[in-house]
Amino acid sequence: MTHPSAVSPQSPVPRGPYAAVIFDFGGVLTTPMDDTALCFAREIGLPDDAYRHAVAVDPTGRQLYAQLERGDISQEEWNTGIASLLGIDGTNLMGRALATLRPEQAMVTAAAQIRATGVRTAILSNSMGMAPHNPYAPWALEASHDVVVLSEQHRMRKPDPEIYELTLELLGLPGSACIFVDDNPGNLVPAQKLGITTIHATDPDRTVAQLRQLIPYHQ
Repeated sequence: MTHPSAVSPQSPVPRGPYAAVIFDFGGVLTTPMDDTALCFAREIGLPDDAYRHAVAVDPTGRQLYAQLERGDISQEEWNTGIASLLGIDGTNLMGRALATLRPEQAMVTAAAQIRATGVRTAILSNSMGMAPHNPYAPWALEASHDVVVLSEQHRMRKPDPEIYELTLELLGLPGSACIFVDDNPGNLVPAQKLGITTIHATDPDRTVAQLRQLIPYHQ
């Protein structure tokens, strides 16, 4: 089996047809997660990189996030653990930290337009927990996509190969019929090994242009 590389503007355009596009959630269908981390740190009076460091760099924080994503701990337990690292109140910490998260409208629109052509769309997201704060609710994912896979509900997380296999199984498609869009390059590798064409989402306009190369659709 060939393993296609992540698509870039310089890469040859793979041959279709594609039957589905799988989207990551945070940082793809939403505004950048780093922006929300910066806003939250400033709001609570900490250094600009404090919150991002706690959740993405500090080994304890990274372990807590991995446990949350797998459903091994609740969002409330995560709130308490991250708050302890930061020395702040943990009440609804996830909700407060994500208060500035917004839809990345160009990507949300592109997903809807792609789906309108008959190409199926799916969400494959490492979960941020769903209670007491549900970050997915404003996006109405189940109504907007054919398949939604949130890691905590399946007790596995990206980049576990099994969660990609599960997504393909739920779509009823081979990897070669799918495109996967994620802002974390490490999450693209398992998809490529399953024959999925991947796009590293670094900029919404560029990502939309890459999707148009692969699946021509009209605005």
